Amino acid sequence: MKKQSNLSRLLSYAGGHKILTWLSWILSVVSALLALVPFWYIWRIIHDLLEAAPDFFRADQTASYGWSAVLFAVLSVLVYIAALMCSHLSAFRIASNIRKELLRHIASLPLGTIEKYGSGKLRRIVNTSSAAAETYLAHRLPDKAGAIATPVGLLFLLLVFDWRLGLLSLIPVILGFLIMMRMTGPDMEAKMKEYQNALSDMSNEAVEYVRGIPVVKTFGQSVYSFKRFKASIDNYEKWVIAYTKTLRLPMMFYTTAINGVFAFLIAGGIFLSRNGVSNDLLLNLIFYIIITPVIGTTLTKIMFMSEDAMIVTDALSRIDTILDEKPLAESAAHTIPSSHSITLEHVTFSYDGQKDALSDLSLSIPSGQVAALVGPSGGGKTTLAGIAARFFDPQKGRVLIGDVDIRQISKEDLMNQVSFVFQNSRLIKSSILENVRMARPDASRQEVFQALEAAQCMDIIEKLPDGIDTVIGADGIYLSGGEQQRIAIARAILKNAPVLILDEATAFADPDNEVRVQQALSTLSRGKTVLMIAHRLSSITGADCIYVMQDGKITESGTHAELLQKNGLFAHMWRNYSEAAEWKIEKEENV
Repeated sequence: MKKQSNLSRLLSYAGGHKILTWLSWILSVVSALLALVPFWYIWRIIHDLLEAAPDFFRADQTASYGWSAVLFAVLSVLVYIAALMCSHLSAFRIASNIRKELLRHIASLPLGTIEKYGSGKLRRIVNTSSAAAETYLAHRLPDKAGAIATPVGLLFLLLVFDWRLGLLSLIPVILGFLIMMRMTGPDMEAKMKEYQNALSDMSNEAVEYVRGIPVVKTFGQSVYSFKRFKASIDNYEKWVIAYTKTLRLPMMFYTTAINGVFAFLIAGGIFLSRNGVSNDLLLNLIFYIIITPVIGTTLTKIMFMSEDAMIVTDALSRIDTILDEKPLAESAAHTIPSSHSITLEHVTFSYDGQKDALSDLSLSIPSGQVAALVGPSGGGKTTLAGIAARFFDPQKGRVLIGDVDIRQISKEDLMNQVSFVFQNSRLIKSSILENVRMARPDASRQEVFQALEAAQCMDIIEKLPDGIDTVIGADGIYLSGGEQQRIAIARAILKNAPVLILDEATAFADPDNEVRVQQALSTLSRGKTVLMIAHRLSSITGADCIYVMQDGKITESGTHAELLQKNGLFAHMWRNYSEAAEWKIEKEENV
């Protein structure tokens, strides 16, 4: 199958605006040709002045020629503006459609895929790559059409008056073009990809660094605490300096070549005037000296257009890396589980295809019971919760809600069955009403109030200027981590799904907020099947079953009392937790 060109790809997003793109090129060509007409009038002015010399008053047509030149110059600008208006309307539509398709596709991808890229890299692909396409279509392509038309018109002007001087003018043009092709060849394309990779890595690490600034400031650490961010900056610096040095010599030769046309013209003029200087030779020499700088400007435009074409190629490649990611297969069947138990049967999952995050793991949580996951960091707790919520599918085994494989449940039906509260729940920049209503868009204002009350959020609502209509993030209004968590719990209460997954929901709560969060979670969990990840072991003593995970496997399971009697890993963790809870600072007394 023939690969679709970049231009065809971009125009496929234009819809009914495609005609505007073509029209912008036509208008740009017309503008470029109109811009050359004033040079002909300049030639006429010089001709009349030389003919009239020394009695310049006899050159009575110079004023009309001058005004004609101005008229065509203004007309060229107006046509070019019309070309840019057409190209921008089309480019804006194309960039908007690219972003919409990317965001629709990203929304369909499993959470594991999103985490693989990182928020900074995804943001850069969505914004920067679509912006590169927009710039290319709005400016570079119309300019390219004009830049192609300009040499054609220039070639006619250069050869029609004096073909000998015209050919001399083309020698530096050919040299500059050859050097330019050397600079903008396949090596340049590879370098441009490296450049975009360096920028992408730096952008991704910058996002992580900004998120970690509170930690840096709290502990008085320098930027060197974020080694990956600093390494990405150092890598970008080394690359840019090395790349600039490699282009230094060819760029110097290119600049010399395109600006060396005067040397060729002067040498040619001296040679052609060896038998005397005629008015025609002087006229043409002066005219060629005036017009030839346009050649250098046009070549430089073409060079930068070649660079922009490479940027667009790289941008489309990055867009394709996202679009090529496959969403999870979804069942079209409207299947509702008969119960709300959670069962994992011989589940194996790996993020990289090498080390298993979960290895042949099986467990069963009866409907209406509370199960807790504990264990050392990296043991697979969050992965198991993600698998149960179908953020990604296991490579082996299956997950069931009730008696139905979750792969046979449509996305909408599955989301109606499961609610989540993460340890770092995020709220969007909108009112508290709309943040909670995300769980059930058709919920009434009264139902949102009841959910907020059940989630222990009334103290938050009372202190805000506009109550539940207060926009979070506007006018300096922000909520603490514990307060955001309670709003997220209110969202889950409003949704009222029968299966609840909690990922360390009290992690960022201060002592006062923790009490309120625990009360809200108790209300939320009532009558539901709950799978919770906990690091604070005191919060799970009442769980129906505790699963201890290590290295992607369940090493122990049972109630709190049963696990203490086994005197295994959980008992060891509990002793350490109890000692840490009782620890206090004691002031040493002077003896």
